Amino acid sequence: MEIKHCKQLVEMRLYHYIFALIIILSLTLLAAACSSPQITPTHQAIEIQIYADGEEYKVQTPAGSTVQNVLDAAKLTLEGKDRVEPTASTILEKGMEIYLIRVEEIFETEQEEIPFRTIQQPNENLPEGNEQCLQTGKNGLKEITYLRVLENGKEVSRDIFSTARIKEPVDQIFLVGVQNSVSPIQLAGRLIYLSDNNAWMMEGSTANRSLIVSTGDLDGRVFELSDDGTWLLFTRQNESEDIINTLWAKKIDSEEELLIDLEVENIIHFADWVPGSNREVAYSTVESRLSSPGWQANNDLQILEFATNGWVHTKNRVLDTNYGGVYGWWGTDFAFSPQGDFLAYIGPDEAGMVDVGTNEKELLLKITPYQTRGDWAWMSGIAVGPNGNIIYTVDHAPPEMVGDAEASPIFDLLAIPLTGGPAIRLVPEVGMFAYPKPSPSQPLISGEAAYQVAYLQANFPNQSDKPSYRVAVIDRDGSNQRIVFPSPEEPGLEPQRDWGAWSPTPTETGSGHVLAVLYQGNIWIVNPATGDYWQVTGDGRVQRLDWR
Repeated sequence: MEIKHCKQLVEMRLYHYIFALIIILSLTLLAAACSSPQITPTHQAIEIQIYADGEEYKVQTPAGSTVQNVLDAAKLTLEGKDRVEPTASTILEKGMEIYLIRVEEIFETEQEEIPFRTIQQPNENLPEGNEQCLQTGKNGLKEITYLRVLENGKEVSRDIFSTARIKEPVDQIFLVGVQNSVSPIQLAGRLIYLSDNNAWMMEGSTANRSLIVSTGDLDGRVFELSDDGTWLLFTRQNESEDIINTLWAKKIDSEEELLIDLEVENIIHFADWVPGSNREVAYSTVESRLSSPGWQANNDLQILEFATNGWVHTKNRVLDTNYGGVYGWWGTDFAFSPQGDFLAYIGPDEAGMVDVGTNEKELLLKITPYQTRGDWAWMSGIAVGPNGNIIYTVDHAPPEMVGDAEASPIFDLLAIPLTGGPAIRLVPEVGMFAYPKPSPSQPLISGEAAYQVAYLQANFPNQSDKPSYRVAVIDRDGSNQRIVFPSPEEPGLEPQRDWGAWSPTPTETGSGHVLAVLYQGNIWIVNPATGDYWQVTGDGRVQRLDWR
């Protein structure tokens, strides 16, 4: 009985164990049936269509393969910006198509003209309503780079990638005559002036005006009449990268268009007629530079002679190219004595004279250089009195100045006697841009030859780098100082090296010589003796003048 009972007990436990196992398997199968469907790897092949490089391929690939798997198997690669559709990670299904798109980028460059503008400028030198072409227009040029995108050899886009201007257009400029807004006055000698890069002349009356040089490219660096008023010396702009300008001479009275190339390049500070001659010219040159200020001075001084047939010859090399001191890169300016036997010279740190006969250079004044804190150097104007025995200039920071002398705002008008004795401070604190101009001499009743010195007086001497000056006049010894132009109610004038010129002869009224002054782009005649002044031009386009 015990054996039978044990057998029944074992069978019962085995039955419960099998039943539990069946329950667990059932639940597992039920859970599997309720979960997400899974891709079961299989070796069943599917057919895929591939389009690449102009060809069509039908390939068999295992189900579950990706686009990249098929490309690798077909040994098709993507390069650069090539792409594939559908994307490389896409799992393929039967009947799907793969497109391999070859992308090519091409840069193409084209040139296009930039049209010039036409500008009309009012000009009172021409009769009212008349027109004259001042400058011929020239189209510019620009280079446009396009980016073309090709897909499988077909263009899908063409866009501008970059644009570069190769050559700027040149405006076409017409001068249009307008009625003169000022009343004419009588004029001694010849007054030459630069307007719109052309040279004009007034003679006899300010209403009598004629065009002397019409090339439209005068840059104003040099603009000098010969002593007899028959020749004009001037510089012209040049389009070459290494040439700033060129030096030319024009015979004013010639019936022919006698324009002579003097075969000299790059004049910045000085070129002038040798006194008493209209065939000899002195000049100093620079070398063109890309860096500011645009040149490196040679600090040389040469004299050439020329003939009307165009022959040009270097007559005297007075000073060879030289370093010129710490600020020699800026350059040296010169001024002839009335007799032409020497030239006064001025640099940023010294002044002196050069004997034309011996080519000897003599230092007369050491100048404290002015610290401009910029890419320019301060250099005073210089002039020789009409008797040839005094040099007029501006000195920076008097000797007794203490502290930072190079930053000093003190500039004094100075007279350097050539007959002996120390320099004389005629007027203190005139400003850095005084540019003195002695008048021609005028005999007195006593038989003595007297003259005046005009200069620019800064309205704010301690801030004289500001463009606000007035014309002042003194007697040759510094006495009788007075401000003559413009009036206190008017704005100050902007200083420049050649701000004016004395008349060649005294007025018929006996009030002495008068001044032609550049003010706000116009010419004004100023009588220092009476305080009267007259406006001569009204279009505001005058850049330079000279009077002989």
